[in-house]
Amino acid sequence: MKVVVIGASGNLGTAAIRALTADGAAMVVGVARRAPRGPRSNVHASVEWRQADVSTDDLEPLVEGADAVVHLAWKFQPTHRPEETWATNAVGTRRVLEAVARAGVPALVCVSSVAAYSPAHHDDPVDETWETDGASAAAYCREKAYVERALDAFACNHPEVRLVRVRPAFVFQRSAASEQRRIFGGPLLRPAFVDRRRIPVVPLPAGLRFQAVHAGDVGRALAAAATTDVTGAFNLAGAGVIGREQIGELLDARTVEIPPNLARHGLDTAWHARLAPVPGNLLDAVMQLPLMSTARAELELGWQPRHSAVDALEAVISGIPEKAGSDLPPLRP
Repeated sequence: MKVVVIGASGNLGTAAIRALTADGAAMVVGVARRAPRGPRSNVHASVEWRQADVSTDDLEPLVEGADAVVHLAWKFQPTHRPEETWATNAVGTRRVLEAVARAGVPALVCVSSVAAYSPAHHDDPVDETWETDGASAAAYCREKAYVERALDAFACNHPEVRLVRVRPAFVFQRSAASEQRRIFGGPLLRPAFVDRRRIPVVPLPAGLRFQAVHAGDVGRALAAAATTDVTGAFNLAGAGVIGREQIGELLDARTVEIPPNLARHGLDTAWHARLAPVPGNLLDAVMQLPLMSTARAELELGWQPRHSAVDALEAVISGIPEKAGSDLPPLRP
């Protein structure tokens, strides 16, 4: 089976490749804006790499002859240039959909996010029918919601294509630690600052709680979605919910609650001053995200997470001070 993974060199892409190549059942073509060069690990070396930018390059030749396409390409940064992230995330996704339709690819798996969901003001787990209008006005949420609408239209116009969309919680793994520090912490958050021996107190917005999932577990779900006869949306999250208590235990630090509005305005001020890489409205999204039920993935994909939510967060927290990474361009320390 030939599977083309678009966005193959990032956090999710590397996990999908590991799962797809684990038993040798799939021939994987990895498409990345920055294709790897030089010596690579055995897993990545078994992949046929192609370099392409989803926002500008001709994608049809890359997906021709594929039995399935897994679309993961996404830019979180630069948050100060939303036209750039829009070109990759919204326009790029539409171009992938068009290429899949023109090339006659029979199956498409596209990654969405918990951030595509509309806000929830309760802790009852929601299923895949929850509205997907975005958790806040943050560009990331807006773009995820737009992609959901594009997938809705694609499903109506191309019923011959088996379409799967996956909505994971926050995705972490050790090899993505350095990349995620850069994306969410920026240049001022040095790796040593996340050393648990140096963190006496952690201020947290009151009411903070969220789900997380290990990239390896998402990779197995993506491989199953690409190679089995399923359609529709699937929520993915590790067991448990992360809140103040779990963060304090992970960081071995005392936690202090602060008003969410104070945290939001502080983050927004730092973002406008270019001291923080994420805007305050992204914190609004985190505070309003629904908790997701993963019952459908467990039933129809036969999926069970091997890591809890705390395990996933621990992987990245322990990896940051050690400058954990990978030999692939986005994940290099």
